[in-house]
Amino acid sequence: MERIDGETAFITGGARVIGLGIARTFAHEGAKLALVDIDEAALNAARTELSGHTSVETFVLDVRDREAYARVADETEARLGPVSILCNNAGVASGADVAHMTYEHWDWVMGINLNGVINGIQTFVPRMIEHKIKAHIVNTASGAGLIAAGSGLQYPTSKFAVVGLSEALRCELKRFGIGVSVLCPGPVATRIIQNTLAFPDRPRIAMTPEESEMSDKGIAQLSAYLAKGVAPDEVGRMVLAGVKANRMYIITDRAIGDLITARTKALLDAIPASSPRASTPPI
Repeated sequence: MERIDGETAFITGGARVIGLGIARTFAHEGAKLALVDIDEAALNAARTELSGHTSVETFVLDVRDREAYARVADETEARLGPVSILCNNAGVASGADVAHMTYEHWDWVMGINLNGVINGIQTFVPRMIEHKIKAHIVNTASGAGLIAAGSGLQYPTSKFAVVGLSEALRCELKRFGIGVSVLCPGPVATRIIQNTLAFPDRPRIAMTPEESEMSDKGIAQLSAYLAKGVAPDEVGRMVLAGVKANRMYIITDRAIGDLITARTKALLDAIPASSPRASTPPI
């Protein structure tokens, strides 16, 4: 999509941090905005800020709720027209460590980080195909979706899945003229840790006082690390450039460059030298 002015962009997690950075950039480019989030106060603030630049509609939505998602999609298209840019951005940043994990933690992280993306795709892709519009989808994963190193267990599992989903979706949608990008941020100056901890139905972890103290220190260190990262508005500008150029991967910095190189080498080294090459399947 070489231009986005006049297009309708639907952004989940759109009232805060990366989502708001994307919304600001798109608004200044003339796109109409549908912002969804679970934080109504943040949505109101975003609408107040951006409505002077473009048409803005806001909706309180938990991306796990498929019926509510369909209703919000219908309302969005009735008010703003067909959605041609979908940003599946809503996500949470933590789960439980391997010593404390439960099915409840798995369901919570995967429900938001992966199923929320699937719900956006399933809600809007059939509409995009039916409308025969030029469109683009941006799925927010993470650098932790490209290399697992110190990001816990459940979070990188969800983000690796989003990367694979995006790669497969890009192949599937090429014939319909719909582009797909996956956003893999490194450290970004956000409050995602604090927002995650404040999530209404976040499963709690029973810890000893010593474990709780260690957890608090880890959260403080991670928060300080993220605070030095790329600004959300800069990420928004990277996403805009990625949409216009139909880039598969949008990566915000080089922090994981060496780790990706090492992982790629390990994969290549694991390929048997004597095995026959398989033919490339038709796409």
